[in-house]
Amino acid sequence: MTVQAFLALSPGAAALAQEPTMAPVVVTGTRLDTAVLDTPASVDVVQGAAMRWQRPGINLSEGLGGVPGLQIQNRQNYAQDLQISSRGFGARSTFGVRGVRLYVDGIPATMPDGQGQTSNIDIGSIARVEVLRGPFSALYGNSSGGVIQVFTEDGALPPSLAASGWGGSYGTWRYGVMANGVTGTGAGDLDYVLNLSRFTTDGYRDHSAARKNLGNAKLGLQLDDDSRLTVVVNSVDLTAQDPLGLTWQQFQDDPRSAPVAEQYNTRKTVRQTQGGVVYDHQVDGRNALRLMVYYGQRDTTQYQSIPPAAQVAPTQAGGVIDLKRQYGGADLRWTSELDMAGRPLTVVAGFAYDSMREDRKGYQNFIGAGASQRLGVQGALRRDETNTVYNADPYAQTSWNFAERWTLDTGLRWSTVRFDSDDHYLAPGNVDDSGGARYRKALPVAALRYAATENVSVYGSYGRGFETPTLNEISYRPDGQPGLNFGLMPAVSTNLEAGVKANMAGGLLTAAVFHTRTDDEIVSAGSFGGRTSYQNAGRTRRDGVELGWSGEFARHWRTQLAYTWLNARYADDGTGGIRAGNKIPGIARQAAYASLAWAPPEGWQASIEGRYLSKIYVNDANDAEAPGYFVAAASVGYVRTVGAWELNAYARVDNLFDRRYAGSVIVNEANGRYYEPAAGRNAGVGLGATYRF
Repeated sequence: MTVQAFLALSPGAAALAQEPTMAPVVVTGTRLDTAVLDTPASVDVVQGAAMRWQRPGINLSEGLGGVPGLQIQNRQNYAQDLQISSRGFGARSTFGVRGVRLYVDGIPATMPDGQGQTSNIDIGSIARVEVLRGPFSALYGNSSGGVIQVFTEDGALPPSLAASGWGGSYGTWRYGVMANGVTGTGAGDLDYVLNLSRFTTDGYRDHSAARKNLGNAKLGLQLDDDSRLTVVVNSVDLTAQDPLGLTWQQFQDDPRSAPVAEQYNTRKTVRQTQGGVVYDHQVDGRNALRLMVYYGQRDTTQYQSIPPAAQVAPTQAGGVIDLKRQYGGADLRWTSELDMAGRPLTVVAGFAYDSMREDRKGYQNFIGAGASQRLGVQGALRRDETNTVYNADPYAQTSWNFAERWTLDTGLRWSTVRFDSDDHYLAPGNVDDSGGARYRKALPVAALRYAATENVSVYGSYGRGFETPTLNEISYRPDGQPGLNFGLMPAVSTNLEAGVKANMAGGLLTAAVFHTRTDDEIVSAGSFGGRTSYQNAGRTRRDGVELGWSGEFARHWRTQLAYTWLNARYADDGTGGIRAGNKIPGIARQAAYASLAWAPPEGWQASIEGRYLSKIYVNDANDAEAPGYFVAAASVGYVRTVGAWELNAYARVDNLFDRRYAGSVIVNEANGRYYEPAAGRNAGVGLGATYRF
């Protein structure tokens, strides 16, 4: 019995501990719908109930800390999103998520240029999260050092109405309501999940208050016995102050301070609404069709801390960013169950298309001069351009069980990414930066799996991935000449992995070793006239080991263990202090996680957990670092069922020993403000009530 199967039963706090009666969880991230044990890749499935159990239910970082190979950090800064890297990919991102592809109910939360965000992910209605690492990630195309897929719950019987809330330190509040149900089980019947939540906080640091309203809806319509239509809509409205990073001295003297942020009133607003439709049709007993289409709009305004003096240069884009994005796409997929040489063969073929149009304007972040000058306000226009990017990717996969215990998986994705920019701002001293660039790459994947026994699986895999520059990174050339940076090439990675999985000791044991060789790693080339340009640094290497075990070692006792060792380094000398052998900044060499929970279906419940992260270099020169740390958390709660009501209450303390540490870092921050402090000891109380009709 795997813990994944165990947690699959968990719609609520009481159900988290009920006795399992279902088959092991099926992994859909590889598109082959196999059990975790039978998947020839490093993949973890975290159930939504486990992510919410005795946690605030605010950030993905709360529930994904026990996934090996995944470094997910809470910046304590809702203007800049979580810091997520998978096996070191994505560690250089100073805002948002890149290097790791994000999906919500099959709809990309990562744009075609590789930039993504987690702000529209609704933890309150998550059914499960699949985290895919290693070679198979390349099957998702550009910027796929790893793949995180979030799936919303399906409506279920009996219908239910739930309310939940959390109140904690630093004026933090989160509350929400959710309706879940099914009108019937035949053709024409509808299942639904509707969730609304609101989050507010004053923030641990000065100038770090935030407010977020989030709505998520999933509707499923059974058209007939062979066809199903699913509609997903979500919307987020976020307003957040940006406390920025601190220098080492500021971090030591007063980690809650934000002097520069307060001076410039740095902040960010985001309003995003998107929707998608998925059509599934079982053509016959051996063939299936799936079509997904989506469309969304995202408006962002951000006030930065660029000094007025730096904005004198005519090429400077100002200190206020105003973005209006429209994006959409489609994915058409055909799956066939065939036979080859008398053995089962699964074939998947499809085509993915995603596009984005961005209207980008930049303004000065000040008005006036001298004693009458005001900072943190919108001033004169300094940038005006329209950018478009699309990807068009045909792909194919096969899985052949060519012998009783042997399975061969292959895949190929031909990825094309196109950038175009139309510059409308042609002021004196500012030349026309219009232009375009196109990248193409074939991304093959192969894996061989051997089922040693019913409970033990061994595999080896190979994959080739690539990561293009984002729109921001391609905007300017290092030589200062006009036009897009056509010389900036995508980083290309070759990935090798070997692993073993075993059902043992009441849980699932996973172990993997991997090697990644990357050519043309993208790094900063420096700044000129207020513009930051990028270049290809050369080769990097990543070698690592991942270990994980999760399960129920005794009745109602659950535990989870994870360990990652990762040696990520530059292989060539470069600019900006890069030397062969230097560690890639933003990546911890070692990470460990352990948790122990007592979770009977009713009555008292409790858990403890601990997390260790080794030191992290904060720049390419490796001459500054964030020290390693260990933090612990503890929680206790009570669950009771009274008739049709399920009631639960819990209390939680994080950073139990009040450690002072940097929760995340801003890699290569030009002013030395690398450090984003984590909160000290903090606590909260959560309440929940569910009524089943």
